[in-house]
Amino acid sequence: MFDPVEKLKEFIRHPSVSADPKFAAGMVGAREFVAGLLRSLGFAVEVVPTPLHPVILAERGGDARWPHVIIYGHYDVQPADPLNLWVSPAFEPALRGRRLYGRGAADNKGPLMTHIAAVARLLERRPDLPLRITFMIEGEEEMGSPSFAAFLAQQRDRLQKADFVFLSDTGSPREDQVVITCGLRGLVLCDVEVTGARTDLHSGLHGGVLRNPIQALAELCASLHTPDGRVNVPGFYDDVLPVEPWERAELAKLGQSEEQYREFLGIPAFHATAGFSPFESARFLPTLEFNGIGGGYQGEGTKTVIPSKAFVKISCRLVPNQSPAKIRALLYAAIRERMPPDVTFRLVDQHEGTPYVVVPPGRANTPPGQPAVLARAFRAADTAVTEIFGKPPLYLREGGSVPIIADIKRVLGLDSVLLGLFLPEDNLHAPNESFHLGMMEKGMATSEKILAAVADA
Repeated sequence: MFDPVEKLKEFIRHPSVSADPKFAAGMVGAREFVAGLLRSLGFAVEVVPTPLHPVILAERGGDARWPHVIIYGHYDVQPADPLNLWVSPAFEPALRGRRLYGRGAADNKGPLMTHIAAVARLLERRPDLPLRITFMIEGEEEMGSPSFAAFLAQQRDRLQKADFVFLSDTGSPREDQVVITCGLRGLVLCDVEVTGARTDLHSGLHGGVLRNPIQALAELCASLHTPDGRVNVPGFYDDVLPVEPWERAELAKLGQSEEQYREFLGIPAFHATAGFSPFESARFLPTLEFNGIGGGYQGEGTKTVIPSKAFVKISCRLVPNQSPAKIRALLYAAIRERMPPDVTFRLVDQHEGTPYVVVPPGRANTPPGQPAVLARAFRAADTAVTEIFGKPPLYLREGGSVPIIADIKRVLGLDSVLLGLFLPEDNLHAPNESFHLGMMEKGMATSEKILAAVADA
């Protein structure tokens, strides 16, 4: 049995930034590292080409009557910038206390290594385990998985015979409280580019005779919310599903007060949607946010110009039953209606993702005919988490998005069991990212128990 912490260090040393071509060698190194590790465990490994970064498929076959689980992960990471804010180099793993620091430590190399190590330990102990296992590990998750849906369609006949997908690319609030994520918000992203005059103008010579693009954009942005925090786009909430009582009950067990949350965020007060708590707003409601805005002079001092152009980047998080295509159409209609006629503008589509929800067994809204192996996996996860972590898991929707989970459901018809292994302190996508080795140790034991229970039932 290999040392999972040492293997994780080796994995982190490969700078596998998928979005930046300068890191092509790191992408190759990370991919070859994972493929080689899985081959050493006896898996039949295929590296499937895509237009960008290949997908690793590693299979352990067996009797067709055995349950079949797909374990998902990704080998790519976010850029490490700004590098000067890292205490130790981003791609030189550093162990400080019970945390291993490095880019990708928590997202997703640490959790993926947790599952690989659990499988290695389980198969070493039980080489005849009656379970078919497929690792499906992509290299484009951090850039929106542009090749993944086509890959799934290409491999549909091979993959849709599985029973469920198992992964850890979501979080938990504390080391002693695991969340099994049963809902993820979808996404619609776009840019709005506004143009006034054909070039920047002297604000003294020409001010007062034309509309400033920054003003036009600011007025548009202000119109997209009501004072009570709701999104002010007609039809935006039409398809939102009601929150089930059991979901509110699970959220109430989270154990964090609103004041603790406010202090963690470092804000003077909340501005949540009217009628919903901050915790409910972050998990159960759709949003419209401004992720970046610009125009005009950005340097030191002053420059008295009326800029020719201004822009804003917008993202909408969607909840179950909302359609990305419908929300994009409603948003664009509102923008076109409200944009002043004395400027020109351009709408630029960015990527989107469908929301996802799965209902654990035994709830009032559990769909009839839920697959037996999926229900078995949820029950096994409940038992294993309770035993290893000392508390039952919470079943919560997540405010973030993992669009590939909805793609897997749409293309393969498979639901997912999402075991949260990273923590708020892990600094995903930020400097000094880390992974708590206590979560890794307990995660390995939990994953091993879940897979064994699914095989033995």
